[in-house]
Amino acid sequence: MSNFISDNTVFGFVKPQVDVHSLGIFTVSNLLRDCGYKVYLADDVVNAGIGNIRKLNNYYQVKRWLITKGITRIGFSYRLDPNEGCEYFMYFYTLLKSDNMLVENGGPIKQVFFAGLPDTCQMVKGKTDGAVLVFPGDETPAQTLSMLHVPVEKIPKDLNKSDDYDTMRIGFAKKYITSERWKFVGPQNHYGYSTCGKENDTFVDRWRYAIDKHALPLIRTHSGPYNPDRIEALKEYNSWVKDLANSRLLDVLSIGSSQLTQSNFGENWEGLPNGGGVPVNSDIEYRVIHDNALPMLCRTYSGTKDVPKLARIHEHSLNICWHALSFWWFCELDGRGKNTLLENLREHFETVKYIATTGKPVEPNVSHHFAFRGCDDVTYIISGFLAAKACKKLGVKHYIQQIMLNTPKHTSGRFDLAKGRVLMKLIKEIEDENFNVYLQSRGGLDYFAPNLEKAKVQLAAVTCLMDDLDPDNENCPDIIHVVNYSEAVSLATPSIIKDSIKITLGVLQEYRMSKRLGLVPKTKYDLKIQIREKELYDTCKAAIKMLEKFIPNLYTPEGFYRVFELGFFPVPYLMNWHHKYRNATNWLTSLRNGGVTVIDENGKEINTIDRYKTIINRSS
Repeated sequence: MSNFISDNTVFGFVKPQVDVHSLGIFTVSNLLRDCGYKVYLADDVVNAGIGNIRKLNNYYQVKRWLITKGITRIGFSYRLDPNEGCEYFMYFYTLLKSDNMLVENGGPIKQVFFAGLPDTCQMVKGKTDGAVLVFPGDETPAQTLSMLHVPVEKIPKDLNKSDDYDTMRIGFAKKYITSERWKFVGPQNHYGYSTCGKENDTFVDRWRYAIDKHALPLIRTHSGPYNPDRIEALKEYNSWVKDLANSRLLDVLSIGSSQLTQSNFGENWEGLPNGGGVPVNSDIEYRVIHDNALPMLCRTYSGTKDVPKLARIHEHSLNICWHALSFWWFCELDGRGKNTLLENLREHFETVKYIATTGKPVEPNVSHHFAFRGCDDVTYIISGFLAAKACKKLGVKHYIQQIMLNTPKHTSGRFDLAKGRVLMKLIKEIEDENFNVYLQSRGGLDYFAPNLEKAKVQLAAVTCLMDDLDPDNENCPDIIHVVNYSEAVSLATPSIIKDSIKITLGVLQEYRMSKRLGLVPKTKYDLKIQIREKELYDTCKAAIKMLEKFIPNLYTPEGFYRVFELGFFPVPYLMNWHHKYRNATNWLTSLRNGGVTVIDENGKEINTIDRYKTIINRSS
């Protein structure tokens, strides 16, 4: 008898609503759909029930969903605190067993599996005597499908392909990490200019000082402890901040604010779930962090409502070095806020107008949020370009383009470079004396392995990838957002943050030296990258021209809304429970040969220009 699953297997995925991490669920769902299986993602109501499964009414709601959808294999995901994750899962699993829902008791559920942090996985495995298959996050796509007993002939062949450029970077990074030379890397000394650490200190001042010294990149990292006691969490974070300030390794302290800070700032939080992050809830608490951070610059997330108001608070309490905005995101679309999409866009445009009066930079977190929801490479580029051009039209003088590499995490390095280069090329085409563009690169949110030594190698390897984004410019990237190597396992402490920065700075220096000496290939002359780059550039230029012609008010809230609502930007992973944005969610995408493309129901690639023409003809 075969161990492989049958063609009529139906997968379901749930997670407690308090955990906003959904990328892993989307990734495995897409893999399974590519193999021809039905997959259902639980909606907000079901996930809310999972988070409070002790109430019988909630359990029966979840059970009804399982039976109605005909689910035979159920996956449970939780990426936050291990003890909480194990507790959530075990209540769910125990109820399934006691209610005879598992196949060994005559029920429909043939398999239960769990994805989470390694510690959580070990706890779940121990408590279930190995009966539950666990995924700590270090699996390749092919390994994931194999563990789920997908027949070999159904697994796409390109999932097992290796790439010589990626192999080279990993080898270079592994050799560097093994040498432990990174342990001796010191600060870059970006603090010698006159306004440093003063109330009028700015990102631009620090950038100009660093570029004059040929000492870029500036270093940013995002952090914050988890503690259910709000006051203790703030105390702990401020001790971290002082430690990081004393190290002189970090230029920009990025405050990992909590969900409630973003959604309910200044309100009474009693009885509301927080979900982790730094629980700042007043101007004074921000000011304390700012003062402890000096001479570092400070940055934090925008809000999910009252966005212009919170931007003003960040200005006067943090002297925020640049504002991060999400435009289409952190609202009804992704469940991070209650603004409708159009309300969110209107608040964002109003906020950008305000920021323009301050002279501060704007950093739109746009492209990678579309990628989190399964968009194709063309949409990644065009959405980023539209945000940039809108900011320029609204008077922004300094613009920071964040490029998140490894998103999705199995994108090939060559296609990552092509995608990033085209986005930067398009934005640089609108750069002038009144619109200055800075590149901020980073590793992917879902990229790092739970094995810490492997994660250090990955951090070094993605840093090499960042340097190849603009291979002729040793002052590029302007900023590196260092994603800490412990990302897949636990929140980074100051010691891990400092080590991550040292790895990044050290390998960057050695990789650049190796390129000068001809010891590693120069990607500027890589034919595969050139071909993909030209293909993406020509397609994006033509597509942008079509959008600008079809939507005359394109660079407005209403224009951005129409682009999304009509389906120009495919987001098949979006949990569009009320089917409000069918035109955007009905498209299918797939990872093909290292890049993401739109496909039809038969798996055939759809040409972007043909797709745009179809949408325009349907909407005219």
